[in-house]
Amino acid sequence: MENNESQNVNEAEFEPVPSGPAGPSRTERQWAMGCHLIALCGIVVPVPSANLLGPLILWLIKREDGAFIDDQGKESLNFQISLFIYALACLVLAVIGIGIFLLFPLALFGLVCVIIAAIKASEGVVFRYPACIRFIK
Repeated sequence: MENNESQNVNEAEFEPVPSGPAGPSRTERQWAMGCHLIALCGIVVPVPSANLLGPLILWLIKREDGAFIDDQGKESLNFQISLFIYALACLVLAVIGIGIFLLFPLALFGLVCVIIAAIKASEGVVFRYPACIRFIK
């Protein structure tokens, strides 16, 4: 018995000590998630371009607080600018009738992508939106 106990003690001495969590802190993850979710204020607030202004203001205020917040804030803002351009293209195509049918799928695509991005940001994972034009690098 003594031999087994001494062997367990020796093994415990050489186990690596777990280091701090890798990646962004909890606060950084929450602010990054907020950068994505604040784009949804365009649905609630009846201000034109509220989905652009929310991420822009939050990113400008919090970008100095962490690299993860800065990266995800830029990503959110770029996606909202891209959606705005795609919506303008749909409005131009509404003249020939097809643009009206494209607006609903575009809005649904934007909503789903924002929700997925917010979940990934809360997990500390860097998320890149599909079909996003990167204006701000």
